[in-house]
Formats: sequence, C-alpha cells, structure tokens
Amino acid sequence: MTASHILKSLDMNGRGYVVIGAGQGIGAATCRGLASLGARVLCVDNDTGRGEAIAQEVGGIAAIADVTKREDMQRIFAEAHRHFGSSLAGVVDIVGMANTGPITALDDEAWDRQFDIVLRHAFLAIQIGGEALAARGGGSMAFVGSIAGNLSIAGQAAYGTAKAALHHLVETSAHEFGPRNVRINAVAPSFVRTPRLMRFGNEFWDEISSALPLRRPAEPDDIAKALVFLLSDMSTCMTGAIVPVDSGMAQVVAVKGFLAR
Repeated sequence: MTASHILKSLDMNGRGYVVIGAGQGIGAATCRGLASLGARVLCVDNDTGRGEAIAQEVGGIAAIADVTKREDMQRIFAEAHRHFGSSLAGVVDIVGMANTGPITALDDEAWDRQFDIVLRHAFLAIQIGGEALAARGGGSMAFVGSIAGNLSIAGQAAYGTAKAALHHLVETSAHEFGPRNVRINAVAPSFVRTPRLMRFGNEFWDEISSALPLRRPAEPDDIAKALVFLLSDMSTCMTGAIVPVDSGMAQVVAVKGFLAR
C-alpha cells in the first residue's frame, strides 16, 4: 500500500454525512474531522444554539431534532436527501447519556428514558438511514457504544444493558445490510473527557487515569478519529465490529473493582 493509496482512502471530498448528536464533545469533534477531509456535514442536535454553532464552524448544515421520534428522524433523512442527493455516504450517531445508580432506584420512566437515549434513536437511524444509504448504492454507519455494554459495572444496570443491546443491534443490522453494501460498526469508549463528564474534578480524573494502561482517559478527538476511520474507505472490509477505544480499560480486570466501589 502506498501513501497515495492511503490518502485516497481518507478523501471524503464531496461526500455527505449525517452526524447525529453533533453539537458538542465527540459529535463536534467528528464534524470537524469529516469536514477537514472534504466532507459535507448535516449537523443534527436537539439544541438549536449548539447545532447552528458547529454547522457554521465546519461549513455544514444545521438540523434540530429529537432523534428519539420517528417523524424527526424521517425529516432528518429527507433533509439529507435534499442537500446531498446521491452523494449521501454515511451516518454517525453519537447520542447517549448514562443514568447511573442502583437498579432498585430505577423507576419505569427512568428505565424507558435510558433506552430511548441509548437505543431508540439508533434503531431509527439504522432503519431509516440504512435504507437511505442502501438506496444510493451503499455507505457506512458508525455508532458510539460503550465498554459498559461489555462489562458488568455496578450502578449501570440500565445503561450497560442498553449499550449491550446497541452492540447487538449493530452486529445484527450489519448482517442484514451487508449484502446491500452498507457497513455498520461501533466504537466502545470508556471514560471520555466530554463536557458532560468534565463536571467531575481533577481528583476523579487522576484516579481514572491511574487505573488505565495508557494512563490517560480519551479526549473527544480520540473517539472522533476512530469514527472517521470507520466511515472512511480505510475500513472497507469492516462491518459488525465493536471497536474498543478505551485506553486499555476493558483489558484491566482491576478496573472492575474500582468501578464497583
């Protein structure tokens, strides 16, 4: 493989991508990464200010939506069709938030909300967005899972179960859409220094870092790089993969004990 071949595999010039959860953290970093490679980006967020700000920054298009609602997801891909037409090449879905605490403290509303914010939008994105990509001859989809979907972590019964279901959804959908040239993969991060988690102080992050083989948690850019790789032609023989991007956390049994304290 030559350098020119590698560069060509990373060239996204003129391609259109839908980024769901684009407004901050991993989503914003992914928008920047795609745009830097020449992609056109539909920046989807549920917050008007965040969505418009990242769209303006990367020269993209803002779309404001509640992606847990079918009608909103249908509208997103209608907008993608209007803006990108046959150049629609991929979808990345970053949306997710952990509701932590003992399983006995969860009521029905909290359980259902956790599955909405982790799983329902992914189901809609694959069903509607996967079909849109297949109709154009194929493309790539990438999701943000979690090591919580692979490990048993106390206090994350709802979140971990929903992420495990997301991983299974990715794997199963990859089988269904593969013959139609649509690749579907996910990354599985551990702790990422996103705006939501930065409310925890330095002591928390120092303790996390000391437990990780790389001695540092991930930055949003670290996860975005992996997502861009999965969306690019560098990963043309990958589908149904759940790729750990976790600073080695999943390999350290001792971390389970740390998280369970």
